[in-house]
Amino acid sequence: MQRVSGLLSWTLSRVLWLSGLSEPGAARQPRIMEEKALEVYDLIRTIRDPEKPNTLEELEVVSESCVEVQEINEEEYLVIIRFTPTVPHCSLATLIGLCLRVKLQRCLPFKHKLEIYISEGTHSTEEDSK
Repeated sequence: MQRVSGLLSWTLSRVLWLSGLSEPGAARQPRIMEEKALEVYDLIRTIRDPEKPNTLEELEVVSESCVEVQEINEEEYLVIIRFTPTVPHCSLATLIGLCLRVKLQRCLPFKHKLEIYISEGTHSTEEDSK
């Protein structure tokens, strides 16, 4: 499915470029952001849960769709992660967020700023912070 989506995106960008409605570099930008988001996801999906032997990917704490990358300027990116704790009363949600932050600060090969959030409506302490 992802391959079909990529092919469709490439075809559409090519048609727009050939018709003069788009610049070649403009069509490349979303693809670069997707590649960087996948790079981030590949780093965080293998982190192990502090209480279980499973990875965050296996527990569905993180998924490809929870990672977003935006360009700040040519050399710096904003990485936004929204993760879902395993249970609404997860006492280690802040530790999971910290693990995500440390892993990315140590391993990301590009200059970045991080924003890490708990997905809205997935944790019992959400009302406490309002």
